[in-house]
Amino acid sequence: MPSSNNHGSPMPFASFRRPILTIGSDPVHSEMNHDSRTQNLDAFQRQVFTWFHDVSVVDANELLSISWICKFLDAFSSCLDNFQITLMNNRGHLLKPPADRLATEFFDRAIKALDIFNATRDGIEKIRIWQKHLEMVLCALDSRQRILGEAQFRRARKALMDLALVMIDEKDTGSIFSHRNRSFGRKGKDSHHGHSRSLSWSVPHNWSASKQLQLIANNLIPPRGNEVEATDGLATLFFTMSFILMFVLWVLVVAIPCQDRGVQIHFTIPRNFPWSTPFSLLHSRIMDESKKRDRRNSNGLLQEIHQIEKNVHQITTSVDSAHFPLSEEVKEEVRANVCELSLIHEACKNGLDPLQRQLRDVFRKIMNCHTEGLEALGKATEP
Repeated sequence: MPSSNNHGSPMPFASFRRPILTIGSDPVHSEMNHDSRTQNLDAFQRQVFTWFHDVSVVDANELLSISWICKFLDAFSSCLDNFQITLMNNRGHLLKPPADRLATEFFDRAIKALDIFNATRDGIEKIRIWQKHLEMVLCALDSRQRILGEAQFRRARKALMDLALVMIDEKDTGSIFSHRNRSFGRKGKDSHHGHSRSLSWSVPHNWSASKQLQLIANNLIPPRGNEVEATDGLATLFFTMSFILMFVLWVLVVAIPCQDRGVQIHFTIPRNFPWSTPFSLLHSRIMDESKKRDRRNSNGLLQEIHQIEKNVHQITTSVDSAHFPLSEEVKEEVRANVCELSLIHEACKNGLDPLQRQLRDVFRKIMNCHTEGLEALGKATEP
């Protein structure tokens, strides 16, 4: 991957160290500054609603699709950019307790998030392997062939059996991906640059996406009134961003193949924030989708995964029950299934590259946010 070099960080946290211009102890200016900060923080809360509202009200056939995940990550990326800008505008309060503690807690969650992004990348690689087997099935049962006989069905059956094996959930066994020392943040020729060095490597075989996500969600509760007052509103900002980070990770884990993935993560959606409604709606819709599909053994709730599993099952049934010579009815049924599978294959082919690039960009923004944030707090440590 190319070096990140402040990519996606228009307002680096390192600038927190610059001298802050103050206007003495003039109470009028102090009150004006306080009102301005409050307005900026309130504006951020309202913007969060705007960014996530559109993705929360999409049609059912778009929800949890590859294209929807890209739009969802777009909303999160905008949120993350404006979060950094808002912190920049309030840097004078960042280093004071308890804001410094809240900042450190957020950056700790951020570093845990990188593991989930790496696991999601591995899940996309897994789907790419499925694609190769799908291509073999499509080639064997190509509708343009004049003859659709036993030889074609034998090749298709072999490809379907191989596909079934690689689609098995590997949560109890070591995946080939879990041993790859790769990450979104690593690039050999740029490894001497601080920002290109990964803070999170590929996850080991005993790593659990559900447990990692629960660690991020733990103790995530709205700030008390005294914390909000003591931090001049920054406590609300950190809680908002921590919750959004956790929710985005939850969506990735439930949608895309991950080690020991699961839908049932314990967290509470706050009701008294301007942005609560779209997140409550999304959580309810995703949980309903999970129950409706009854897919406890599925690799993920991504729409394309559901379509692959459904269509592969249909083709497998047709291939296994075929008697030769084939009737015209069976031929038409197989060709219809192959046509649908071809559309699914094309959707994955066109959608996975943009999705992976977007995941990489968000990964780097979080990595830079973590690294430069801890440097600003004077607590930079080796990852």
